[in-house]
Amino acid sequence: MNLKLDRRQVVRTGLAAGAALLGSRGLGAVASAQDVRKAGGDATRDVALLFRYCLNTATIRGHKLPLVEQFELAAKAGYNGVEPWIGDIATYKDGGGSLADLKKRIVDWGLTVDGAIGFAPWIVDDDSARAKALEQARREMDLVAQLGGTHIAAPPAGATDKTDLDLRKAGERYRALLEVGDAIGVVPQVEVWGFSKSLSRLSECAFVAIESGHPKACLLTDVYHLYKGGSDFATFGLLAGAAMHCMHMNDYPADPPREKIGDGDRVYPGDGVAPLDDILQALHRSGFRGVLSLELFNRTYWTRDALEVARTGLEKMKQSVRSALG
Repeated sequence: MNLKLDRRQVVRTGLAAGAALLGSRGLGAVASAQDVRKAGGDATRDVALLFRYCLNTATIRGHKLPLVEQFELAAKAGYNGVEPWIGDIATYKDGGGSLADLKKRIVDWGLTVDGAIGFAPWIVDDDSARAKALEQARREMDLVAQLGGTHIAAPPAGATDKTDLDLRKAGERYRALLEVGDAIGVVPQVEVWGFSKSLSRLSECAFVAIESGHPKACLLTDVYHLYKGGSDFATFGLLAGAAMHCMHMNDYPADPPREKIGDGDRVYPGDGVAPLDDILQALHRSGFRGVLSLELFNRTYWTRDALEVARTGLEKMKQSVRSALG
């Protein structure tokens, strides 16, 4: 990964990182169960209610449900929100579906669109390709906005095999993407992709977000991707909660090993070996009170009833939060 920084730039960037990413309680603070309950304003409050819960529709992707049924299922399962894939939204619209009508139904179901998954290659070096990518992102953000959504994933699509990406330039490109979002009302989130050769680590994504110099810059993290990319969970607490809107929740088994593990190996939170207690405690200490979104690609789950899968995932997310913060 190519930083190309001199000493002065390192100092400046380090100061910015400290201001933007350090949690308000400091590195050594530990939140007790009593602290957590006080934060909720009620000594008997379920600590699981500190966060909102979202269904990333990759979890039920193998069931091949139409977009409307994905939202309806999430509501039945008890989620607060849904994180759909752009391709499914486009298919719905191209098939004659009304996004305005669906937006009303989403509200009636008591749901929100907490994000969306798109793959516009905003980060690539080629100027022409990047200009087309920004237009693609504009169209995709517009789809999200029409459903009432406010955020979209911004992974390093198109640069996953690039080992010499200049992260300062990536910061400039992320700012351009954010400015596209400003005009629409949707915020792109720099997403950690652990299998990528660029933006595979939390530190790289945080640098790009800071380097953008944009007030809405934020990160989209993921338990599996942090592990896959080799990020140390011990440093997760360096992030401020305000720097994250959503975290993808999942778990991973001890086998296959990190070098060979893939998307399809993800399991329900609590069913693997991820240090979820440590992760969730660090999130809480940082001030994060955002969205935990269940994102799985486990083909075994796709053979089961979709509603059962969604309900099981929601309960296991809440159980993980209670275990960590209760």
